[in-house]
Amino acid sequence: MGVSTAFARKRLAYFVNGWRLFRRQPKLKVAFILLFALVCEAGLWALFAEGFSFLERFGGVAGMIMGRLFSLFYLGMGVMLVASGVVTSFATLYRSEEVPYLLVRPLPVSQIVVYKFYESAYLASWAFLFIVIPFVGAYAVQQRVSLLFAAWTLIYSIPFLVICAGVGTLVILAAVRWWPRRLNLKPLLALTGLVLAWAVWRATRSYELGEGTRFALTALVPGMQLAGNLLLPSSWVAEGVHALARGEWWRGALFGGVLFSSAAAITIAVEILGACTFLTAWERVGEGGGRGRRAATLFRLLDRLLGFLPVDVRGLLMKDIRTFFRDPMQWSQVLIFFGLLGMYFVNLRTFHYDAYSPQWRNMVCFLNVFSVSAVLCSLGARFVYPQLSLEGQGFWLLGLSPTSMRRVLLSKFALAIVCTGAVSMLLIGLSSAMLKVDALLMVVSVGVVGCIVAAISGMSTGLGAIFLDLRERNPAAIVGGFGGTVNLVLSLAFMLLAIMPFGLLFHLHVGGLVDAQFFRRGVFACAAWNILLTTAATVIPLALGIRSLRNRDY
Repeated sequence: MGVSTAFARKRLAYFVNGWRLFRRQPKLKVAFILLFALVCEAGLWALFAEGFSFLERFGGVAGMIMGRLFSLFYLGMGVMLVASGVVTSFATLYRSEEVPYLLVRPLPVSQIVVYKFYESAYLASWAFLFIVIPFVGAYAVQQRVSLLFAAWTLIYSIPFLVICAGVGTLVILAAVRWWPRRLNLKPLLALTGLVLAWAVWRATRSYELGEGTRFALTALVPGMQLAGNLLLPSSWVAEGVHALARGEWWRGALFGGVLFSSAAAITIAVEILGACTFLTAWERVGEGGGRGRRAATLFRLLDRLLGFLPVDVRGLLMKDIRTFFRDPMQWSQVLIFFGLLGMYFVNLRTFHYDAYSPQWRNMVCFLNVFSVSAVLCSLGARFVYPQLSLEGQGFWLLGLSPTSMRRVLLSKFALAIVCTGAVSMLLIGLSSAMLKVDALLMVVSVGVVGCIVAAISGMSTGLGAIFLDLRERNPAAIVGGFGGTVNLVLSLAFMLLAIMPFGLLFHLHVGGLVDAQFFRRGVFACAAWNILLTTAATVIPLALGIRSLRNRDY
């Protein structure tokens, strides 16, 4: 049996076992997840369709924009896929428990690297397709093209996904192998983020249309000049799909051949580089770098800054902080989540949203609140909820330590609310300032996000204690259980109940549909509603979680 056949049979067995586990899941959970996915897809479809209708109102300019919009969309997706490829490749290549098992088997190292590379590309594909499908559908309807347009787009997206994931894998293979041991890898990731931010900023400054004719098209769609560069894979997808939609089969086949051959070439590059560097780099990751002394110094400094806290609480906080920063999968995902939001908020002036009417600025402000809140729900479900369960079999140490379960739970709650609240409230304040909204709307947006931070931290921490599972070591399995589903449903429900009253009230106010007296009373009523709802959503889960921990045997 060949190497490729062995990996294919392994992946097939993985899917079969996954299907069996899926059939054992509660039907309510499956129905809710499917309903939520369909609602999100329909919402994205409606959002993209409304955006295309908005562009149609510009007349002749819309034709020029539509020609580049497809490649611009794939350019943005490509940047996110490369960043995702860096994170997922590091996890699948250097942090996977499967790699030591594969290395002792009669398998070439290069084939193991290629297999894990395709696994990381697969992990990134579901989110990519989740966004591409409604975009392509809305684009096809707006442009009145055949359904074959969507089929060709999906086919051409496969090599595009491989190319972007391959770039991320090559970056992480080279960085882990040749980055000096005495230098932390985190500055490299931070520098990469700054370079990407600078490139996006430069790309959104100006656009030159034709020869000698200048048009400020970036005021409508920034980044179009970079998106039209034929050296980028995003342009190959756009040009190839549009050529096939117009019946230009040879031109479409040419760009398709470029895409598939580039995907094959980058796979070969991953195989060659992996064969040369992977074993040495994997051993370096297992040994640990030379940054332990520096990290210990930083942790000691942080410990002194927290000296005003009781000794047991400070010890619990430092343990969780060390655990977080020692796992690149955790801090890198948080960095990507908030980093993308930060780049968007900083570039709000580039999109000229601050020059729009008060109705538009009000809508964009609450959409920003919604986006930050959605990220908070995701972080609460992914990182805060499984904290206690990930203590594993060592949880009995906490039970026997000179502290109480109440202080253990409240320390995790305090860490979650401080870390997520500081970043999210800063971001929403920055976005409100960039939009030049009035002071009341800025205070309301920051206050709503603060309420959501407190409620999500309380629910995720409390429900994590109620549905404690010390036998499971996989965070995804903990999050995907019944308790994780309940936590996600309640977090999303709270987010809507907190945002919608204020959003509706301000929409009626800027539209002149309510008078000033009704608006003032409405603001006080919505504030009281949010305070009561936040108090209940924070205190009740924490109290139930403390009682659940106290009743356990250790």
